[in-house]
Amino acid sequence: MGFRYLNGLASRENLDAFLGLMDLAAGAGDSADNVFELTHRLRASKPMQLCLKRLAQHPASQALIERRYVGAPYDSAALRALPAGTLGHTYGTVMAVMGYDINFFPKPDFFASLETDADYVNYRATATHDLHHILSGFSLNNYGELGVISISVAQFSHPGSAFLDLMSLLLSWFRTDTPIDQLETIQEQARSASYAYKLIGNGLEMGLNAQPLFPVIWEERMEQNLDDLRAELGIVPAPDGPWSWASNPEIRQALGW
Repeated sequence: MGFRYLNGLASRENLDAFLGLMDLAAGAGDSADNVFELTHRLRASKPMQLCLKRLAQHPASQALIERRYVGAPYDSAALRALPAGTLGHTYGTVMAVMGYDINFFPKPDFFASLETDADYVNYRATATHDLHHILSGFSLNNYGELGVISISVAQFSHPGSAFLDLMSLLLSWFRTDTPIDQLETIQEQARSASYAYKLIGNGLEMGLNAQPLFPVIWEERMEQNLDDLRAELGIVPAPDGPWSWASNPEIRQALGW
């Protein structure tokens, strides 16, 4: 029977490993630490091997991995002082409005002091995550998160991001019993499988259409105009709706829009 294959796949060892990762994914909305730990646990996985092989196909990405580049901590005040419309000004302003720590990500020692290529990829993916929000236009809350992580899935199969996509679909499937057009509030819609599918699809499409983002040294691009940078990288940002940070009235006001 074909089910014999499933018996091997669903071994106790595999299920225990999967459930441990799923617990972290389920708690990702409560603490970013869960995401960091999930990502770190996948450092020696087969999905990470795939990720590294895809990055190695792009010379600039592989060169950055070998270089182990680590930028200085972001200075929120200095970024906000840059001219309006630049990547840095927008990044610093949006993070300030949201009340987020601009240096939220773990230091290299969390990722085994970047001992392996996988450790470096995980570090760089977390260190640049919120910048991808700014570039893509996907909001920095639960309404836009699946979109932005799907960009990294499309571009280099980042395992932590891919697992979060899969688990979000699974969890939303379990808690959805009403068609999305019958859900009255965005809070209800965002918990549905239909919303998750749409957002993941939007992020995957954006990632496939864009130039490789992993090798970009964002710290050297902070003074560049955001619209020009998006055009250079082939990114058409999420323009409006609850999954776009550009639709947030407080952010718009702070940016002078």
